[in-house]
Amino acid sequence: MSLTSYTLSLTPAQVSKLRKCLERDGFEFQEKQYAVFSGKKGKLNVTVYEKGPKVLVQGKETEDFIKFTLEPEVVGEARLGYEEYWQAEMFEPHFGVDESGKGDYFGPIVVAGVYTNREIARALIDAGIMDSKRIGSAKRIRELAAIIRREVGTGFKVIRWAPARYNELYEKYQNINRMLARGHAAVIDDLARRLPGCPRVLCDQFSKAPLISRELEMRKIDINLEERTKAESDIAVAAASILARESFVDWMELASEKLEIDLPYGAGVGIVEAARDFLKNRERGQLSNLCKLHFRTTQLIFDQDSSE
Repeated sequence: MSLTSYTLSLTPAQVSKLRKCLERDGFEFQEKQYAVFSGKKGKLNVTVYEKGPKVLVQGKETEDFIKFTLEPEVVGEARLGYEEYWQAEMFEPHFGVDESGKGDYFGPIVVAGVYTNREIARALIDAGIMDSKRIGSAKRIRELAAIIRREVGTGFKVIRWAPARYNELYEKYQNINRMLARGHAAVIDDLARRLPGCPRVLCDQFSKAPLISRELEMRKIDINLEERTKAESDIAVAAASILARESFVDWMELASEKLEIDLPYGAGVGIVEAARDFLKNRERGQLSNLCKLHFRTTQLIFDQDSSE
């Protein structure tokens, strides 16, 4: 199977070199959210994202672009196919854990975990698995999620707290990071009991306090926990992010269909209007079945409602 997607961290100097290469080779530039720049030529797309920065190459000509432009002219060394040398730790057995829905007003919060070893990591990389935040299509999320499940077998776990349950837990914890720590620990607990030989787990760092460690101690789970920023560069964490996003998108689409309301993602444009559409002919209390009530958006909804 030919490579159709590839991501790599770049330095600011390399970002500048890449832009010049794209300009020289006739790429058409377009605006893209969270991107330094994005260029397209034929069926090949090259986008450099602000976070990292990282380059994402997509399309049928991905492999040729990497071998003949990105590596020799921008990076200055061969990396494609040599990830086991440059990122050896990523190919050692470990769990990766990530979440979806934390910043969305509507919908659940989902935490997922995936086990990888050398063989699984290589298969996922070759299949184009990447951080779910870089994938805009629900169809593509589902395609990659199916690949992940095929490659890891039973080595994954997904838990989802629907809004009603989420709001109950928030009443108890009064802190989203403590809730996330509980979710991460529950996923790690399940995976560690089914795959007791796995020595390490990697999570994205969302708190400076040792919240996940405390939860694991309470559950008597002895495993080497590593938390770091930008953990999604690890293939296991990236795979977990896709499974979590798939579950979140599934819930949102099913709820939208059932309620006959187009539920927007995120916490910005259209949120208040969608919530007020939902509340037509419904009691205010039913909003707890649809959204995360502690967001300030809830007060905006009620304030607008009472002013009319």
